[in-house]
Amino acid sequence: MRRQAILDTAADMLAEMPVVDLGLNELARRVCLAKSNVLRYFESREAVLLELLDLRYRDWIAAVTPLLADHAGDLRTRRDRLVAALVSSLAKEPMLCDLVNAQAAILERNISAEVAARYKHKMLDATAGLVAPVERLVPEFGADGAMKFCAAALLSAGALWSHSNPAPAMLAAYEQHPELAAARLEFVPILTELLEVLARGLLTRD
Repeated sequence: MRRQAILDTAADMLAEMPVVDLGLNELARRVCLAKSNVLRYFESREAVLLELLDLRYRDWIAAVTPLLADHAGDLRTRRDRLVAALVSSLAKEPMLCDLVNAQAAILERNISAEVAARYKHKMLDATAGLVAPVERLVPEFGADGAMKFCAAALLSAGALWSHSNPAPAMLAAYEQHPELAAARLEFVPILTELLEVLARGLLTRD
C-alpha cells in the first residue's frame, strides 16, 4: 500500500510539474513519510519514476490496442490508421511522454544494476504487447520492422514532447519575437509526419 501511495503521489506531482522538478524530499513530504522511509520501498527518486513509467506505458498500450483492431483497407489506409492511432493516443499522455524523454538521461542514472535489469525486462515484455497488434495491422512490416517502428515512435514522442512544451521563458520569447515562430514545434503534426516517414521507410527497404 505504501509503494502504491508513493507511485500515486509521484503521478499527482507530475501532473503539476515536469520530471526534472520532481524531488525526493517533496515526494516524501506529500506522501507523509520520512525520506528514509520512501527509500525503504524504492532505492531512489529515479527508481520511483521508472516504476511509474512502466505503469503508464502499460496503461497506454492497453488504451491504444483497441484502436489497432480494424485491419480493413489497403496498405496505405492501414499505415495511416496506425500512425493516427499512435499519435492521437500519445497526445493524451503527457506524463508518459515526459517520462520517456527523461528515461535515458535522468531516470537510468541513479539506479542499481538490479533495478535497471528489472525495468528493461518489464519494458521489453510490455513492448511485445504493442508490437503484436501493430504487426497484425501492418504485416508488411514484419516482426523486426514492427518492433523498430514501435520503439522509434515512443522515442520520437518523448523527444518531441519536451520541444513542443517549452518552459515559460521560451514561450514568452516566442510571443515577443514572432520571427521565432518557425522554431516552435507542434506535437501532433510533427509526430504524424515523422511516423509517416518512418513507416514508409520501413515498408520500402530491401
